[in-house]
Amino acid sequence: MSTYTIRPATLADIQIIVHHRHAMFAEMELNGDYVAMDVRFALWLHHALTEQHYFGWLVETETGEVVAGGGVALLPRAPSPPDLNEEWAFVYNIYTEPAHRRQGLARRLMEVIHCWCRERGLKTVGLNASEFGRPLYEALGYRRSDTLMVLNL
Repeated sequence: MSTYTIRPATLADIQIIVHHRHAMFAEMELNGDYVAMDVRFALWLHHALTEQHYFGWLVETETGEVVAGGGVALLPRAPSPPDLNEEWAFVYNIYTEPAHRRQGLARRLMEVIHCWCRERGLKTVGLNASEFGRPLYEALGYRRSDTLMVLNL
């Protein structure tokens, strides 16, 4: 049984986070230009980490191999009666390498993210769930929104 530790992501981790996002979408069998996405996401991630709009965490084995990760972007929002915050958290890139699944790593990452959000006073956390991830998110208390509508142009 492996011992895992969770640490904050840094600029030096951009390529592993890009790999996780690429692998996540590939497993979901989404069509698109993965090469262009990798390049653009790496640029976005560098800016977001530098400007502290994105905060990530990585799971490492005792040998330092990164086997899972995830993060949260802070998005601007207007205050509302139940939540006066001017930003909310959106979870991205929860991914575990296949050989390390079923070890509770995604759940541990989500717990770190939730704790971090609570410490910042954030009340709203959103995410897009794949079919594979939906049971975990529902078990953590996430529910489908009755108000969010999306149009893909």
